Amino acid sequence: MKKIILLFTMMVGVLTVQADNYTYLTFETTDGTKASVSVASDITLSFNGALLTVGSQTFTLTNLSKVYFSTSDETSTTGISTIMKADLDEATEIYDLQGHKVSKDQMRRGVYVIKTKQGTFKLNVK
Repeated sequence: MKKIILLFTMMVGVLTVQADNYTYLTFETTDGTKASVSVASDITLSFNGALLTVGSQTFTLTNLSKVYFSTSDETSTTGISTIMKADLDEATEIYDLQGHKVSKDQMRRGVYVIKTKQGTFKLNVK
């Protein structure tokens, strides 16, 4: 029994050292939904029957499929964000999915990769 407790203590110590580089603890449920909790401040994990509470988030243990540390908030699983017309006007480079550089005038229906000062986006033109 002492060996098991010692092994568990060592594992917790290793997890603490590895978690120093990550800012979020991400929980993924069986339906693919993700919730990220910031570990920048002291967070507490508590179990109450079949429930796990982490900060302000509560999860049913049977619905969890993964728990891992991450460097970004992975709450948005789609990666879809809104691009404003102003961002498109400030586009420095536009590429089609074949990797050809195109101008705004050449854009037709399809998917394009737009590089702006704010970042790089995929744009679906309908």
